[in-house]
Formats: sequence, C-alpha cells, structure tokens
Amino acid sequence: MCLLGFSSGLPFLLVSVTLSLWLKENGIALKDVTMIASAGMTYVLKFLWAPLLDHWRLPLFGRLGQRRGWLLLAQLGVTVGLLAMAALTPKQLPLFVAVTLFVAFMGATQDIAIDAYRIEIAPPSAQGALVATYVLGYRLGVLLSGAVALILADHITWSSVYVLMAVAMLVPVTTTLAMREPEIVRVASSNWGNALREGVIDPFVDFFRRYGWYVAGLTLLLILLFKLPEQSIGTIFNPFMRDMGFSKTEIGAVTKIYGVWIGIIGAFAGGAAVARWGAWRSLGGCIVLGAVSNLLYLLLASHPGHLSMLALAISGQSFFEAMLGPPSVAFLSMLVNRQHTATQYALLSSLVNLPGKALGFFAGGIVTVIGYGGYFAITVVSVLPAMLLFACLWRRFDPLAAPSANES
Repeated sequence: MCLLGFSSGLPFLLVSVTLSLWLKENGIALKDVTMIASAGMTYVLKFLWAPLLDHWRLPLFGRLGQRRGWLLLAQLGVTVGLLAMAALTPKQLPLFVAVTLFVAFMGATQDIAIDAYRIEIAPPSAQGALVATYVLGYRLGVLLSGAVALILADHITWSSVYVLMAVAMLVPVTTTLAMREPEIVRVASSNWGNALREGVIDPFVDFFRRYGWYVAGLTLLLILLFKLPEQSIGTIFNPFMRDMGFSKTEIGAVTKIYGVWIGIIGAFAGGAAVARWGAWRSLGGCIVLGAVSNLLYLLLASHPGHLSMLALAISGQSFFEAMLGPPSVAFLSMLVNRQHTATQYALLSSLVNLPGKALGFFAGGIVTVIGYGGYFAITVVSVLPAMLLFACLWRRFDPLAAPSANES
C-alpha cells in the first residue's frame, strides 16, 4: 500500500502544481497557465468511469485479474504519458495539453483501482492501517514530484525532470506485477441492461434511498464545498511563489520537503482528533482551521522574498490541510454502502475536489483583476456556506445528538 500510495501521488503534481511552473517559465500567460494546469480536474470526474473498473475485465491483462489489470494499464499509461510530455514540451502546446490530459486521466484511473484494491484486500478493521500506510507513500510521491522535481529543474531541463519521473513509475509497476489479486468473486450480468443498472444506476440511487432526498442533497452540497478553500490554491500556488521572489530551490525545499513533514505531523493530529472526538466533530473543526490558514498567504504577500514568512505560511497551511485528511476520509467512508464501495467512494471523493478545481481554473484571471490578496481573501470567505450546511446536518451525523448516520 505504501508503494501504491507513491504511485498515486507521483503524477498528481506533474499535471497541476509542478506543471504550472514549467508553463510559466515558457512565457505562457498566467490565466492560460492556471487553465492548463487544471488538468488535475480530471481527478474529480473519475466517478464517471469508475463503474467500468468494477464490471469490465481487460482482455489484454486478464491474467492479472480485475484490479491488477486496470492498475497496470493505468500505471503504464502514466509512464508513457510523462515521457511524451518530456518529448513534446510546452513549445508544442496543443499536443502537450492533450498528453497532459491523458496523464491526468490515467492517474485518476489508477486512483480508482487502488481505492478498490485497498477495500477488497482486507477487512474493515484493517482499513485504518492501510490508509495510513497509503498516505505515507502518497506523500513520498508528492515529495518526489514536487520538491525534488523543482530542485532538479534549477539544474537540468524540465524535459529531463519528467523523464526521471517516468522512470520512477517503474517501482509501482513492479509492485503491481508482484502483489496478489483480491479474492473477490464477481458475477457478470447477463446483458448490458442489467450491467448498466447494477454498475451505474444502483450506486447513485442507493445513496438517496438510504439517507432521503433532503439529507442526501445537503450532504452532497457539504461534500462539494468543505474543501473549497484548500483546493482553490493549487494552480495559483507556484506562480504566486515565483512572483514573491522565491527561487525554485527555495520553493521546493520549504514547501515540498519541509511542508511534507509538517503535513505528516498534521495527518497524525487529524487521526488523533478522529479517535478522540469522532469523524463528524473533527471534520467541522478542521474545516474552519484549514480555511483560516489561508490568511497566512496574505501575510506572505506583504513580505515578499522573506523565507521566514514563507516557512510560517507553509507550516500553517500544510499542517491544517493534512489535519483535515483523516476526518474527511472517515466521513466519506461512513457514507459508503459496501455493496457499491468503489463507485460510491469514487463519486464522493470526486465531489470533494470539484468546486475548488473549478475555481482554480479561473484563478489566473481572478488574480489579474483583484490581485493575490483579494483572491486569498475569497478562498477564506468561501468556507461560510460549508459551515452553514454543517450546522444544518449536525443532528443527523453527530452521534451524541441523533441516531447513527447509517440508519435510513
């Protein structure tokens, strides 16, 4: 699970935050940089093809099994796509953007397969340990594609950096070939009509059937909005750092090395909060703390080039962003019906990132009009609708105020 987490974390920044810096250095306008670097939005749409991974076995990799077959295909796709990005470079922008979208699509497909594999490989009592190990590997992947990639880019070409990232994908590919397939018996539907109903329609209908239209609707709105302050920073982050006068090495060292370890501490704090106060109450507190931490970027904007201010901003943002992770996963897992685990989890986890990615798509244009300070202020205020929904759902999901949330 650690190596699979590494495989999942590696391509994500290479089609979003890290990519934005490569684009900016090629003289591409900021608004275009944020639009292209929003290829990571593909990750929020993964629920659209998640049922395919549940119900269709790949003929080419059939001997590997359902989960490993799809996983190997996705990993090979990421590897080939990164090599193609290195060969094309942003100078051939239309083809480069198309390949970037392909890498994002394969990376998202990989995430679907890994989530399904994790759920099926062990009983519920072991999922906490598997998720923790996965997160450790994920952050190591982010460390490589974030910090190491930025530092290397100060000394070698961006194309060479992306080739090295593609080579690193050989580690998870080897892992997929060596690991075992989950012992899950799947019964294929007799016709396409049944397959469509069981794989696509039933998982969505089931959620509203269990919670009712009112509660289910408010819950989905909450899921859409509660990570908006965090997710809307992504594509604007590296251009902001460069405009503040920091070198790629400084950005990589402080934000992607120091920040990763601060994030690991924050993740442990989030796990401890869930153990002490439960998923629901921890979620509410962490949502507020994560949004308020964006105010530190306003402080940084008034002290450009100061490494101490950069370290302070990254400390707060990395800690509270990571602290929100365990309550988020615990809450989404609580909502999922195990009869439709892969599809429902893909849907819910996709919805978490959708609005923030959409705002990030237009981030460059917004910053051009109102400046970085105004943009960061908007990201903080954007938490208010989520907290209103949280208050409305308090009695439904708080175990001390209402019956179990799993009841119909």
